[in-house]
Amino acid sequence: MSAVPTNTPAVDLAAVKTRQQAAWSAGNYAVVGTTLQIVGENLCEALDLRAGSRVLDVAAGNGNATLAAARRWCEVVSTDYVPSLLESGRVRAQAEGHTIEFRQADAEDLPFPDASFHAVMSTFGVMFTPNQEKAAGEMARVCRPGGRIGLANWTPASFIGQLFKMIGTYVPPAPGVKSPALWGTKERLDELFGGAAREIRATSREFVFRYRSPEHWIEVFRTYYGPMNKTFGALDADRQAAFTSELLALIASRNRSGDGTLVLPSEYLEVVIERNG
Repeated sequence: MSAVPTNTPAVDLAAVKTRQQAAWSAGNYAVVGTTLQIVGENLCEALDLRAGSRVLDVAAGNGNATLAAARRWCEVVSTDYVPSLLESGRVRAQAEGHTIEFRQADAEDLPFPDASFHAVMSTFGVMFTPNQEKAAGEMARVCRPGGRIGLANWTPASFIGQLFKMIGTYVPPAPGVKSPALWGTKERLDELFGGAAREIRATSREFVFRYRSPEHWIEVFRTYYGPMNKTFGALDADRQAAFTSELLALIASRNRSGDGTLVLPSEYLEVVIERNG
């Protein structure tokens, strides 16, 4: 007997991207993003950036890694598909006196020639693209042979990885779209970049969220962090209460402050990819 063909509907990645762009445009990610500045600084050190290098920040948000590279006297291009976040980065750069090119761009279709940059990087940004293979291919394409690609990606077991897993139980993701947290695994990085890499180094690190209390963290993220803002907006009052209760339980299981404030580590992979020649 011949096998019965299984017709799996194709994922409408364009529609997914449109929804994602709306989510990241909601609230004001810059309020949360600015607290992550240390990650961009550490990533630039891991990349061993040299003054004068041409550097691209992909899905840059409000410019944490962008500014970190500019502080090391690199020639930086900062890209994102949310104009308000680019404007926030531009204001920060002007305040510090840096000359940076800010450009609206899709991480899956970067508007630059092949081999344009000595280094290409993304902190908690490119991992959220719906077409992971295309985004990784674009980062590799615009990086010069012998150059470096730097990433900071939340791991599946991290607090943020578990947060997105929880969000998915309340607002299910589109069928067939791979989890962003896969970018936080060495296996997936090998799949995405192995063909273009001479070496992939992945180091486990922690970012520590420090807030006045667990409730303060929820308030800030519900107000300003697009995916959380959209999740709460999609739920009725009872589901919002249930979601909040689960969030508080997750936070309590990882909060190490011991004094009522929030001191909550979240694991991420700091990744340096040596581009092959």
